[in-house]
Order: sequence, then C-alpha cells, then structure tokens
Amino acid sequence: MFIYFPKNYVWSMSTVIAATHGGSIGEIDEFCRPLLDKSSDDADVGTVEFLHAWIGGADKLIKMAEQDLEKNRELSAAKKYYRAALYYLIAERMQEQGHPERLKVYKRYLELAELYRKYKKDDVKRVEIPYQNSHLSAIYAKGKTTDEKQAIVVMMNGLDSTKELMSYCPLADELVERGISVLMVDQPGTGEAIRLQDLRAVYNSEIWASPIVDWLCEQPEIDQHRIAAFGISLGGYYCPRAVAFEPRFCCAAIWGANHDWRAVQHARLKREGENPVPHYWKHVEWVFGAQDQKEFFEIAENMHLNGVLDRIKVPFLVTHGEKDRQIPLKYAYETYDQLINSPDKELLVIDDEMGGVEHSSIDNPLNAGAYIADWLAEHLNGKTSK
Repeated sequence: MFIYFPKNYVWSMSTVIAATHGGSIGEIDEFCRPLLDKSSDDADVGTVEFLHAWIGGADKLIKMAEQDLEKNRELSAAKKYYRAALYYLIAERMQEQGHPERLKVYKRYLELAELYRKYKKDDVKRVEIPYQNSHLSAIYAKGKTTDEKQAIVVMMNGLDSTKELMSYCPLADELVERGISVLMVDQPGTGEAIRLQDLRAVYNSEIWASPIVDWLCEQPEIDQHRIAAFGISLGGYYCPRAVAFEPRFCCAAIWGANHDWRAVQHARLKREGENPVPHYWKHVEWVFGAQDQKEFFEIAENMHLNGVLDRIKVPFLVTHGEKDRQIPLKYAYETYDQLINSPDKELLVIDDEMGGVEHSSIDNPLNAGAYIADWLAEHLNGKTSK
C-alpha cells in the first residue's frame, strides 16, 4: 500500500481510499503535504488539522462547480461535486465521535453527493426502507439491462464506511455495467442510521437484512429470485450472518472475511494489527451503543460466525487480501471451511499478482472488484461481456 504518511497506517489508508475511489492524486497531495509534519505514529493526534485541510480543498472544488453551473456545464460540475463529497467523507470519518464539526461535515457531504447525482443524471437515487419505527437509507443504482425483471446486489457496509463510500467503490459501477442493480445500504451502526437516527449496530444482521429483502420484493422491477448479498470489511461478518438466517438471498460474496470479530478486538486491545479509524475505542463504543469498553466487549462476544455458516445453502464467494493488516488471512479459511452446505463455494486469496492485498483491497480495488462483479454476474445471469 502507498504509505503517504510514514509510520501512520490509518492516515495513509484514508488517503489511499480517496485515491482509489475517484479522487485526484494531485488534489490529495495538495491537502496532505502540509500535514506531513503534523502526522505521527499516533493516528489520533492531528485529525482536526486533517479535517480542515481536506474540506478546505473540497471547498475549492465546490466553488469551481458553482462556476460550471453558471455556464450550464452540468457534467463538469457533477464531477467536481463527486470529488468534493468524497473528500468531505474522508475528512469526516477521521474525526473523534462528539467533535463539534463532525455532524455538520457529514450533512454537507450528503448534500454534495445529492448534487453529484442530480447533475450526473444517472439512474441512481436515494431511497428509504421501512425498519422498525424508523427507516434505513440506501442508494439504489439500476443496472444497465433491458430485462423486465432485474437482479440486484444488496451491499452491506463495514464498521466505518457509508453507503456513499460504497457508491464510490469500483465494484458498484462494475455491477451496474454487467446489468446488475445495486442497493447500497446504511445499516444500523453506519452512515445515516447512526448519525441521524441513532440506530446502533447489532450482531444479528438478519434483523435488518430481512426488511431490506421485504422492500425489494415489493419493487415491481426486481426479480425476487435474484437478490444477492455482498459485504465489505465488517460486512464480511454481517453478510454471511444475514444469508444464514435469510434464505431469500440467492448467493453472496464478501470482500474481507470477518469470521471472528470478537477475537480481532481482543487482539487490537493488545495492539496486534491495525485499526481502521482514529479514536478507535470511542468509535466502536458509539457504533454499538456501549457505555464503556467493558460493555463493548460484552457485545462483541456475539460477533463471530462459528456454528452459523452451515445454514448457508447458496453459492458463496470469499475474498481476502493476502497481506490484510486489519483482519488476519486465517479467518478467510475459517469462513470458507465452515460453508459446508454451500453448493458452490469459492475462496479467492488476493495476492501480489492480482494486486489489492491490503484490507478489502483498499490499495487497489480494481482487479479484485472486477473479479467479484464477474462472479456475482455469473450467478445472477448478468453479463460479463458485450
């Protein structure tokens, strides 16, 4: 992985995510260069300066987009809003929970993402799915197909990602190109669900996955027999769990096998492995609604897939970066080995030859993303060629 900030994995990871998800390396370098002297091996220090540098650069793009619109140059404006929203997103996810600017920045990047969709004019929209006494927000992108009934992939967030970040992931576009629709969801504990509705994460992901399938089955353009599940990062736990208890998913794939997240937390407590975000323990306590670290670990005890995966009776793809520094590769083998009743299971260990060996291929999502898209398209009767 490209390490922009020496000895600082977390800051470098965020920088790489921006670069591999549609950002401009020239713009990113402009934001980050003044931060080099402020970065250290403590990812928690200096995140406010990180915030101001990134949103300052994004605001320049917003002004240029507004100038484009004055000349009726909507496509140019859309691309600038796209990158501005991405940079706001990266800046927000780096902040400590409770920081006074965090919610304001989050709401602004929602606005920017909506402006991008407005002026890009693709068949992509924000939707709301009924859930308990509230709703789950999602981005719904329709596949490029003439089929009367469409196949769809439900994309599930990781610990600190959002539906907007998933929409920037190359996999989403790869699926749409293959004629597969995509529903990118802010499930409880992520995105709008936690920031705007205080819906905390739960270990039993079927609780929210089943209402999503219910909603999809009500959409006249969706083929009820071609609804697939996909999970990235901590979604590598949520997705298999959901598929195990929600039989209407016809196949599934994960990008990062989070087989035993409770064990990963105990390892992180010992400073083994890398964290995905700064201020990590405050972040996970917030996501799961824990009052303190002790309560968080009590909740995390449920976060494993042992004794669950034998319930899965549909095709399943497990992918994992060979040099993942957050989730050890051994968990990919554990997930694969326990899929004993899947009629068509596959394990892809992403190596140096393919590229994208880091966690969920954040360092290079293109090749692995295309592989996952092909696998899903083949199992959903999509297209893998023109």
